[in-house]
Amino acid sequence: MIDWARVTELRDEIGGDDFAEVVALFLEEADEVVEKLPKCSDAKSLESGLHFLKGSALNLGFAELAQRCQEGERDAASGNAQIDVGSVARCYEVSKAAFQTGLAQLGATDAA
Repeated sequence: MIDWARVTELRDEIGGDDFAEVVALFLEEADEVVEKLPKCSDAKSLESGLHFLKGSALNLGFAELAQRCQEGERDAASGNAQIDVGSVARCYEVSKAAFQTGLAQLGATDAA
């Protein structure tokens, strides 16, 4: 679900403080996009939202979410506006919870 190697790599690349800012920004923006997806009435707006979410998810290690977004983005690009955005939203919520739990454990490990 979460690519912890990517998470660790990003944190090491940009440092702890900047990583915390990136995480906060990602979660804020992802929450907004996930909330807007069900309101998208056409394939183009779905494609755009899923593309944004996919890129952000890949950057932060949300591997399963990125995969679901890619599949939905591909469908939307072919004109299908009937994407199961509920599935994307559920995946995001489960991924976010796993990420936050894992970060807490990762922080405890680093402090030891």
